[in-house]
Amino acid sequence: MIDTQPHPDALSETRRTSPVNVKKIGHVVYRVSDVERSTRFWTEIMGFTVQDRNEYGMVFLRCQTDHHTIALAPGASGAALADKEGTLGVDHWAMEVGSVDDLFRIRAFLQERGVPIVFEGRRGPGCNIGVEFLDPDGYTIELYAGMEQIGWNGKSRPAEFWRRARSLEEAVATPVLTE
Repeated sequence: MIDTQPHPDALSETRRTSPVNVKKIGHVVYRVSDVERSTRFWTEIMGFTVQDRNEYGMVFLRCQTDHHTIALAPGASGAALADKEGTLGVDHWAMEVGSVDDLFRIRAFLQERGVPIVFEGRRGPGCNIGVEFLDPDGYTIELYAGMEQIGWNGKSRPAEFWRRARSLEEAVATPVLTE
């Protein structure tokens, strides 16, 4: 029988050389056939709270203080699960890292190893800065830092405060608005 488990020394070496140090699983974005039906499921059955909606028809839901834990994006109505953008399925899943400085190190690490980066910067709701890249099967993974936290009043930043950015440098240079 062939041993397919990595040698423990190899795992230790990987942990030492990789700048990725995930703090927690952050959020999952689903493409769904009926956003309102799925929103009712996640609020009425699963007990989540709607935090935001964006101009693309996405709904951002939370269960704790992170701005969102589940996001729902409109997919092709009645479509089967597939890997094509716009069809039903998992759009991406995200994991939190310690800081934006970590994201700069992670981006360099991914680039050095030829991992395809598909987005970096800040998208909008949640105001988190992130790097999105593809795993070997083409699934999108987001590593992010600085997710907006929801306080005692349950309110998040209004859309005009989001400050979208198309690079880590731009996100750092244009922080989100607070007033």
